[in-house]
Amino acid sequence: MKIARFSCQSHTGYGVVVNDDHLVEPSAGFLSRYPDIRSVLAADATQALAQDVAGRPAGFKLEALRLLPPLATENKIVCVGINYRKKYPLEGMPPPDPEHIIVFAKEHDAIVGHGEGLELPLGKAAESFDYEGEITLVIGKGGRHIARETALSHVAGITIFNDGSVRGWQKHSVHAGKNFARSGSCGPWIVTIDDIDMDHLGQLALSTRVNGELRQQTEVSQMIFAPDELIAYISHFTPLHPGDLIATGSPEGAGGSFSPTRFLKAGDQVEITVGGVGTLSNRVDS
Repeated sequence: MKIARFSCQSHTGYGVVVNDDHLVEPSAGFLSRYPDIRSVLAADATQALAQDVAGRPAGFKLEALRLLPPLATENKIVCVGINYRKKYPLEGMPPPDPEHIIVFAKEHDAIVGHGEGLELPLGKAAESFDYEGEITLVIGKGGRHIARETALSHVAGITIFNDGSVRGWQKHSVHAGKNFARSGSCGPWIVTIDDIDMDHLGQLALSTRVNGELRQQTEVSQMIFAPDELIAYISHFTPLHPGDLIATGSPEGAGGSFSPTRFLKAGDQVEITVGGVGTLSNRVDS
């Protein structure tokens, strides 16, 4: 099941995407109990949501909606750094495998939804504006000190993330370089785990294209730290809550890893595809 957040004129809500072209909103009774995606995940009510929308008329064409990042402002966005063996985009050289998992936080202001424009930074910062496609875990059941053996049972679904980065400012500080306003994106929706083959999660594949050209290609099995390790590690220092996102890292092929570099320019189209989930697409605004 695909669950999306959207806005249409003055109305903001969520619903289930059907046939990849329509969205069905839950009934008024369901919305009174579960007003947002976060409350659905917290109550483990995704199956109840599916039952509620079954047989209801498709209320909106997707093309008429503005799709929003599928998370609430209360939710954390935790990003994982250097989780694939690759050239490091800041230095152009392969770093050694990290001894510990590297994480950083993404601010909500840095993220737009599917189809929204990415903001090209002003001035010199525009010269090192980069993309990073990432498979992203959506937490369903929250927790603290989660054991690796049970970590995947805390995952409600998968979404897609573009960890937009300004490499020049990343040298100032990771937080600055990773949090330019509207530099990254998330979406287009959450695919719940009943539609994901969790027994073969290692085969879940990602690809990133810029203006149609394949730049990144990988699968979960290529990660240095597996999804269950990430959940266990992150929950050791901070509580995880329903709807929190863990962006699991980006593979070889970001613009900064090429020689010469291939950073984003105004008008570039970035498309990140995860098998069985969909495609997150954004154009760089001037």
